[in-house]
Amino acid sequence: MYIKRNISWGIIIRYAWKNLLFFTIWAGLIFSAYYFLGWDTIDIPFQPLSVIGIAVAFYIGFKNSQSYDRFWEGRKIWGGIVNYSRTWANQVLALVDDVPETKRILIYRHIAWLNALRVQLRQPTSFSIKESKSVERMFDRHGERNPTCIGLENFLSDEEEQDLENRKNVATHLVKNQAQHLKQLLNDGKITEFDKQTFHNTLAEFYNLQGKCERIKNTPFPRQYAYFSTLFTWIFVLLLPFGLLSVFENQINEISTEMKKEWFLLLMIPFSVLISWIFVTMEKVGSNSEDPFEGRINDVPMTALCRTIEIDLRDMLDEKNLPPKVTPKDNILY
Repeated sequence: MYIKRNISWGIIIRYAWKNLLFFTIWAGLIFSAYYFLGWDTIDIPFQPLSVIGIAVAFYIGFKNSQSYDRFWEGRKIWGGIVNYSRTWANQVLALVDDVPETKRILIYRHIAWLNALRVQLRQPTSFSIKESKSVERMFDRHGERNPTCIGLENFLSDEEEQDLENRKNVATHLVKNQAQHLKQLLNDGKITEFDKQTFHNTLAEFYNLQGKCERIKNTPFPRQYAYFSTLFTWIFVLLLPFGLLSVFENQINEISTEMKKEWFLLLMIPFSVLISWIFVTMEKVGSNSEDPFEGRINDVPMTALCRTIEIDLRDMLDEKNLPPKVTPKDNILY
């Protein structure tokens, strides 16, 4: 999640330089064919093009709205994970009548669940977005995409960690292990049947929150909206220079004779590049919000949330050597 109030030009250029270069070359070719080669019939009326632009703008607006809903739902889910994690730790400390080590195991296993869920959600899918090489290099340098489960051994016993190595869904089995541990505590008289039911209600909520995350992760944004939004946007920007030729050509006769007509017509290129970049950027913003768990610049900062929960829970255990908060990298909080 980008946390700076204003997006730096370095980030903008990383995402936009290829498109800006292409738009400049494309508009330059259209201008050259029209002016230098004398292809004065390639201009098209701007009125039908403006209708296409309005339709594309509505389509992009709908896509962006639905994409933001997916991101916001993901953030609300992780807000619920934060709250129920604190509830779990509070229940363990208040209801388990056993040695402090037992309480530590239950709370540490939950921290392992948080990180296992984060790692699972960050794994790439067949419909993950591919960025430009400069953006991909920045993400690779940050090292937060497609992470591994390294570090879970700090929260689990060696035996439990080895058991989880071959599991398909590590997070699911960690919640199952919590339930098995509660069963043992009930048999040993360390908790009551009512306490066990209270714990299981919280574990059920963890499964609900995990399932909601997996629903977003495993359900791609409907391709009929995502694909055609991109297709219509590019149809519009490719036709745009032809329409702007007509607009600037109609204004040539009204300008001052002191100004060379070719220089006025040449303004078609920067205006075409600017309008094209705005439309493509709006479309790309929606595309980058479709899947909020990929570890990109606009996604839910799961690493930071996991660390925040870990700090809170270990502080509730009265531990002293707490880990530091996750800091942003290039103003991106992961």
